Amino acid sequence: MFVFRWISGWPLRLLHAIGGLLGWLAWLCSPTYRRRLRLNAELAGVPASAWRRSIAEAGRMVAETPWLWLRATDDALSRKLTWRNPEALEAAVAAGRPLVILTPHMGSFEVAARAYTLRYGAVQPLTVLYRPARQRLLREFQEASRKRPTMPTAPANLAGVRQMLRALKKGEAVGLLPDQVPPQGQGVWAPFFGQPAYTMTLATRLAQQTGAHCTVLRCERLPRGAGYVIHSSELVRPLPAGTDAAAQVEAATIINETMEQVIKSDPAQYLWGYNRYKPPRAAETPPRPEGNE
Repeated sequence: MFVFRWISGWPLRLLHAIGGLLGWLAWLCSPTYRRRLRLNAELAGVPASAWRRSIAEAGRMVAETPWLWLRATDDALSRKLTWRNPEALEAAVAAGRPLVILTPHMGSFEVAARAYTLRYGAVQPLTVLYRPARQRLLREFQEASRKRPTMPTAPANLAGVRQMLRALKKGEAVGLLPDQVPPQGQGVWAPFFGQPAYTMTLATRLAQQTGAHCTVLRCERLPRGAGYVIHSSELVRPLPAGTDAAAQVEAATIINETMEQVIKSDPAQYLWGYNRYKPPRAAETPPRPEGNE
């Protein structure tokens, strides 16, 4: 914790420079990481120049965490934020409609949540779903560092889901990572860049039970610590109203197609090393195209 706090005081530009080197070090030291990152990117049709840049970006995401958790005050972060295309989001917030905000493993996804609360939190707080660390001290530090008055956190369990439902029923917003592999029974198989990927149904169920509007935020990390650009967009098409198995697969497909579109806009900032295609425990693995073993 002492080292973490010490590093948090370093300039963001320096942290990003060091993070880029750490990203390449992780790449060089882990054959499994290298294979997964390259395979996932190539399956998505990403050129080598883009997935190679993503190696350094993954390291920058890790290196900027101490600054984000401990030093990035609201004023300091606000000065580094720029918004793009927020009109649809502005309209939804102005209408007082509950929101389900989807953010992929891309750029600085923690900044996306902070940026939303800085702009809209006083009107519409945002409850963020997260997976608590296993170690108690780290978990307590994580919770204390991330929690903000207008950004409560919800653990990724049944209690957290109930907390998010309560927030939506009060007309508030919730945020989650739709490309995170859910536990068995909480997802369906749907294509993601042409490959079967176990995809969460939570976002769809939250929207269906509360009438919430689904929208997308992604955070682009600018070079050399210059700041962040928040991009707002909508789903490629509306989610289905049904709740049967076919409708759940259709909804997951729509969300995955939306994530594909967002990722293609800047593939160098996506975490291609994330094990997106892993099956949850006890789940039956569907047949996969040759080459994605």
